[in-house]
Amino acid sequence: MADAHHTSHIFQALAVNAAITAAKGVAAVYTGSGAMLAETLHTASDCGNQLLLLLGVRRARQAPDAQHPLGYGRSLYFWSFIVALLLFTGGGVFSIYEGVHKLQVPEPVERVWLGVAILGFSLLLEGWSTWGNVKELSARRGATPFFQYLTRTKDSDLVVIFGENAAAVVGLVLALAALGLSAATGDGRYDAVGSILVGCTLVAVAIFLGREVASLLIGEQADPALEAAVRAEVANDPSMQALLSLITVQQGPGEVLLAMKVRLQDGLSGAEVVSAINALERRIKAQQPHVRWSFVEPDDA
Repeated sequence: MADAHHTSHIFQALAVNAAITAAKGVAAVYTGSGAMLAETLHTASDCGNQLLLLLGVRRARQAPDAQHPLGYGRSLYFWSFIVALLLFTGGGVFSIYEGVHKLQVPEPVERVWLGVAILGFSLLLEGWSTWGNVKELSARRGATPFFQYLTRTKDSDLVVIFGENAAAVVGLVLALAALGLSAATGDGRYDAVGSILVGCTLVAVAIFLGREVASLLIGEQADPALEAAVRAEVANDPSMQALLSLITVQQGPGEVLLAMKVRLQDGLSGAEVVSAINALERRIKAQQPHVRWSFVEPDDA
């Protein structure tokens, strides 16, 4: 799991998208390309999204207080969900609308060479940024298959950034193809279709991100490997007879709440029960630093 304070991937994506937005905007004005305009708005929206993710990270760092005793870790999930919504509406839906409008009123595409040059430049930058995301995800996932890790990881900010960048790469390829076909045939409808396809790509990515982040926002089980380690720790404790129940909840990246009921060995005094439980909690937190809160209740049923 990622450290909630890790933001270098967000700043990298923000810098790349700011540069690309300016370049695409110039190309959209001089070429009159609808697909290029859709890409410009998409990338500009991504810049705003990354600022929202930084806000989420900042909020998630706040210490617990009386009103929020379990901290603010889920703030990052909230803002990640907002980003998914904005990607759906600000990027996807508008791009589809722009494409439909261009189909109804086709316009010729001009200065194609400029559009191709800027799209190629943008593709290089987005590809570099996406490759950085892939390397970071690969380093964290271990033996877990890549796409399975995307659905299991609790690092919503990293998944959102990867989703945005991957969608941008696909969108740029589609925009290049649409611009090239429009130039080759003189038919502006190809450019309009490109805008619609870019929009559909963004909508699909936004739906995936929204579904994954919503699960975390509602309250998702912690990593199964963490639960397995806790079960093993209880099983190896000579003062414990059995683990009766275990609940884990992901409160934010790197923040897990753990609650469980255990059956202790017969004949222990009250002080010995307290000592055994405290020792168990210390060992679990030492081995699993993501466990920030733990509640262990002795029981016999």
